[in-house]
Amino acid sequence: MSDAFTVLWTQDTCRALRRAGRVGERPPVAFSGAHQSLPAWSSARAGDEVYALHVNRCEVFVVSRMRVADMERGDCCGTPPTTWREPAFPGHADWAALGAGGCGATAVHVDATPVRFDTPVPGELLAVLTWRNARGKTRTLKYVVDGRLERSISLQGFYRLTPESADALSELVTSTP
Repeated sequence: MSDAFTVLWTQDTCRALRRAGRVGERPPVAFSGAHQSLPAWSSARAGDEVYALHVNRCEVFVVSRMRVADMERGDCCGTPPTTWREPAFPGHADWAALGAGGCGATAVHVDATPVRFDTPVPGELLAVLTWRNARGKTRTLKYVVDGRLERSISLQGFYRLTPESADALSELVTSTP
C-alpha cells in the first residue's frame, strides 16, 4: 500500500519557479537531501504521493502532487560532477530550484501535476489535516487560527499523512480545474 507525504516548498523555491517560468509545467524530478537545508525523502518509496505545499500570507496552497517513480540517479540526471563547482544534476537544470544544489542532494524522479499557486487548502481542512509518524502517533498542525496558518514551522520537513488526510488532499487536487 502506498503512503502520502507533504513537503513544504519555501518562498525562495516558489519565487525561483515563478521566475523561471515553471508555473503550469510538470516537474519530472524533486530533490531529497541529507542536511536540514533540504528535506530528506528517505521514507518515500516508488508509488507514494508527495504533496508540495506552500504558505503565503497565512494561507496554505497545494503547489503540486508528485507520485514517486524512482529514487535512482538516471541518465536523465546528466553526468555526475567531478568538482564541487559543477552542477550536481545538469540534466535537470530547469528544475534546480527544487533543491539540486542542496547538501547531499539526490534526485527523486516523479510523475507530477503541473505547478500552480491557486489551489488553497480550505481553513476547515487545514484544521483537521493529520500526520502520523513511524510509530503510529498522530499530530495536527500547530498555529492554525480561524482557518489560517499563523506559523509554518509544523509543515517544515517531510511528513507522512494519515490515509484520511491524504484522501482529502487528493480530492482537493482532483476537484480543482
